Amino acid sequence: MKVKGRGHWSSGQKLGLPVVVVLCLFFFFVGFFGSTLISQDSSTGRLRPRLLESTNVDENGGFDPLPSGESGDDSITSIPFQVLSWRPRALYFPKFATAEQCESIISTAKSQLQPSKLALRKGETIESTEGVRTSSGMFITADEDKTGILDFIDEKIARATMIPRVNGEAYNILRYEIGQRYNSHYDAFNPAEYGPQKSQRVASFLLYLSDVEEGGETMFPYENNNIDLNYDFKDCIGLKVKPRKGDGLLFYSLHRYMEAAQ
Repeated sequence: MKVKGRGHWSSGQKLGLPVVVVLCLFFFFVGFFGSTLISQDSSTGRLRPRLLESTNVDENGGFDPLPSGESGDDSITSIPFQVLSWRPRALYFPKFATAEQCESIISTAKSQLQPSKLALRKGETIESTEGVRTSSGMFITADEDKTGILDFIDEKIARATMIPRVNGEAYNILRYEIGQRYNSHYDAFNPAEYGPQKSQRVASFLLYLSDVEEGGETMFPYENNNIDLNYDFKDCIGLKVKPRKGDGLLFYSLHRYMEAAQ
């Protein structure tokens, strides 16, 4: 969607190599991790994530888990992350997924890719928004993925964000080839532009599935309120996050009181 004000993010327009990313969009919040082990559910035969075992105190000063509630567990999990920005809130998670997991997701999606579409605002048409988003993609839920990889990623994102899985949307797996883009836009839906909303997209989590030589960045043009509203987003000015295979990016689309982040 076209630039309107602060709070937009966009993908850099110049791609040195084809870029593949998976985008998981949430209704609610962020920070944590489950282990990379996967075990099989004996009742369904499906692969499922195997969480870390409880970590007990040892002579080296390990952690001692507290008794958990019925909806919790008795494991200590952690994940490294970097705060890229406070305005807007954006966190970077290095090595969130393995190379093998990334390749599996690409393999699952590649035969089902279709031209990406937009959620149109009042007065917009397909013709008037042509060229805003030129990638290809597909939607898939964790339950639809027979490999179990997305089920594992789903659980890990829930722990990383502290947002229950039930509040997440389906995965949008996207492919950006050389020269393709998604212009600067909001991930939240302003009721004044899109009409009444039954729910709201509070945060988005991106998982990059490939490396690139040049371009392909996710861009936050108004990071720290540094740019005049009249700037041209095609100049690609602002905070840029370069895709790195297996790394994750979390950013909030709303402020504390649910107004659109700027």
